[in-house]
Amino acid sequence: MTGATVTVLGEAVVDLVQEPDGRFIAHPGGSPLNVAVGLARLGVPTTLLARFSTSRFGRWLRGHADTNGVDLRHAVDTADPATLAIASLTDTGVATYDFYVEGTADWQWRAEELAPALTGRGILHTGSLAVFRAPGADRLADALRTARDRGALVSLDPNIRPGLVGTPAEACARIDNLVRLAHVVKASEEDIGWLYPDRPVEDVLRHWQELGVVLAVATLGARGAVAVSGARTFRQPAPVVDVVDTIGAGDAFTAGLLAGLSQAPPDRPDAEIATALRYAAEVAAITCTRAGADPPYRHDVAAGNGRT
Repeated sequence: MTGATVTVLGEAVVDLVQEPDGRFIAHPGGSPLNVAVGLARLGVPTTLLARFSTSRFGRWLRGHADTNGVDLRHAVDTADPATLAIASLTDTGVATYDFYVEGTADWQWRAEELAPALTGRGILHTGSLAVFRAPGADRLADALRTARDRGALVSLDPNIRPGLVGTPAEACARIDNLVRLAHVVKASEEDIGWLYPDRPVEDVLRHWQELGVVLAVATLGARGAVAVSGARTFRQPAPVVDVVDTIGAGDAFTAGLLAGLSQAPPDRPDAEIATALRYAAEVAAITCTRAGADPPYRHDVAAGNGRT
């Protein structure tokens, strides 16, 4: 697969997932790291701009990205500790999280460390805790603004973690400001419900269009996804699979979507948007059949999905 290079900006986190027997198993995680690995496995040239702890956990996270073919030439090494997420699974495989984030590596961005994101080339994707956590969040927003002004296609996934992003009203105000800088926004139905209580999902997607977004997408779990672009609404069913857990499924969807958009920008014909959504749903479904954030390689994705 060839096309635009994608730069992913944000955190790399250790997911400690509790097994049924009470043990905790460590998995590489963090939405931006998951998206970068997912893109690289799909054959998309991908750079990750992250801050990696030089601790054992941080070296492990860096090694995971590197061995999956993610370009780390602009990643930052720091003595700050790695961020930890403690994940517990429900009977249906849905994960809930507790985080250890104070003073960790991922939020301490300095302006000069973000300079590689400002080339104005290709696609720049970010989201999750990196766009909320001080002191780095405001610097990330400035970087998005500059990258967009220079010609980059900007992608955003809020990936809300309640308890770490302020009140819903505070988080919603920040997200609306970031949406104004984005061309593509993808969010889960749960995130939209938390940010905009009592507003229908499609109304929120149209609201984001009014703020300047070209393509707005909501994932709906087992019901698939819905998207709006221009005057069109797209609906994509989810493939039926045996779910092991849902960790990383939303990030895999984002990777599949950006893989499609790296071939065709979001203002292209409707058929190409529909194809990108179908590919994203397939990538996410495969991830749900695996433990932890383990997105598929390009050859794993079912034939006949329209991608090349």
